[in-house]
Amino acid sequence: MKVEDIKKICVVGAGNMGHQIALSAALAGYKVTCTDISQDMLDKAETFARTYLPERVAKGKMTQEQADLGLNNISFTINLEEAAHDTDFVIEAAVEKINTKRKLFEDLDRITPPHAILATNSSFIVSSKIADATKRPDKVCNMHFFNPALVMKLVEVVQGPHTSTETAQVTMDLCAKMGKTGAWLKKEIYGFLVNRILSALHNEALFLADMGIATPEEIDLAVMNALGHPMGPFRLMDFTGIDLSYYIGMERYQDTRDPKDKPSPLVVEKFAKGEWGKKTKKGFYSYE
Repeated sequence: MKVEDIKKICVVGAGNMGHQIALSAALAGYKVTCTDISQDMLDKAETFARTYLPERVAKGKMTQEQADLGLNNISFTINLEEAAHDTDFVIEAAVEKINTKRKLFEDLDRITPPHAILATNSSFIVSSKIADATKRPDKVCNMHFFNPALVMKLVEVVQGPHTSTETAQVTMDLCAKMGKTGAWLKKEIYGFLVNRILSALHNEALFLADMGIATPEEIDLAVMNALGHPMGPFRLMDFTGIDLSYYIGMERYQDTRDPKDKPSPLVVEKFAKGEWGKKTKKGFYSYE
């Protein structure tokens, strides 16, 4: 299979990452179907597309022809079979729970054509934990976008021990076709490249806040003004979702059983309160 063989893309998950990945692919000229188990999420995703594109045109960031192309290329459905039965490439952007992903990949393996590549956008779960749920492990890999996917250029393509070089190469080529910069990891490692580096900073920031040494706001100011980061770790967690930080920590702890891998007490508290960041209007900061 070559990248030229990809005509249709299915994106599973219409949340923050999923709907922006879908729109990025649609703007690159691909026919894209975005699917989710929640009609409410699909409605919000479609509203975003119909709002975002005219705004880009109004700001001179995009031509009307480009906006029309994006809207004409993207569709939304709650029916997974409808979305995936004739696709050439799947990008899964569902919740960061291993059992959910395994069941989803089992279903996708049954529904999609035999040639289709099944990629997961997971930021921490390596595809070797999912691939054996399918009969095509050589066509399973990680294709990790960064938030916001419409803006961020980097995509990490992780080639697991089961992933064929052809699959990794086609995925890298698809990144380029979508206007992204692919980073090809030849081996699996927990957290990949960027999140391993970012996690070290986030874990230390959470430790400092948990110990009462400084507030999240003060830590963010220090990171921005001394290290030159455009956004502090707590504000970034608000944007990516504190629930995501919780799920990633719990998945890691269940895998290692090492207490240091448990989510930070501050993250657990925010998760329990439903204060998950921008998506819930409140996290470490208020977004009312």
